[in-house]
Amino acid sequence: MPLPGTRRTILTSPPPGDLDIGPHNGRLRLRTYRRGLAARAGHDLVLEAASWSGRVHLPAEQGAAASVEVEIDLRRIDVVEGTGGARPLSERDKADIRTAMQKSLRTGSHPVARFTSSRVQLDGDEATVVGDLFLCGRTRPIELAARRAPGGTIVGSAQVVQTAWGITPYAGLLGALKLRDAVDLEVELRLPVP
Repeated sequence: MPLPGTRRTILTSPPPGDLDIGPHNGRLRLRTYRRGLAARAGHDLVLEAASWSGRVHLPAEQGAAASVEVEIDLRRIDVVEGTGGARPLSERDKADIRTAMQKSLRTGSHPVARFTSSRVQLDGDEATVVGDLFLCGRTRPIELAARRAPGGTIVGSAQVVQTAWGITPYAGLLGALKLRDAVDLEVELRLPVP
C-alpha cells in the first residue's frame, strides 16, 4: 500500500502529452530459441533494434485514451549475444545471421515493422497494451504486458509467433536445427518523472 500523499502509478506519472521514444531512452530486444535434434549446435540469440522510433501519448483528461505507436527499421537489427552452441559466435556468424534474418523478414520489400495501439489499459504499476503489428506485409493483433521496474523504468514483453506473419522460422543442418516459432519481444523505456 502506498504511503499517504504518494502516487502508486508510475505509468501515468509522466506529464501529459506526447513522449518521443527510441534508442535514446529505451531498447527493443528480441530473443530467439533453438530446438530440434541439433539444437546443441546452434545458439539462443539476443537481437536488438538499432533504429526505431515511436510516440507514447498520455492524455491530460481523466478517462481519455493513452496510445502507443512504434516503427522499427528491420534492416538495422543487431546480434547482441548468442548463448549455447558448439562454439562462441564470431563476427562472421553474426553477419550470416543478419543476412538470414533479413531474407526471412523480406526487408527488401518490407523494411519496417509498425505497431499501433488500439487500447492501453492502466492498472496501478501495470499496463496492457493491445494493438496491431504490421510485419512482412501482414497486420496481426498483438498484446504487450508492461510494468514498472525498480528505478521507474517501464519494462514490457510480448510474443511474436513468426508463422502468424508468414515468416518461416530459420532451419539449418537439413532441418535438424530450427528456431522456435515464438520470438520473445522485450521493451525497456526510461520515462521522465515530474
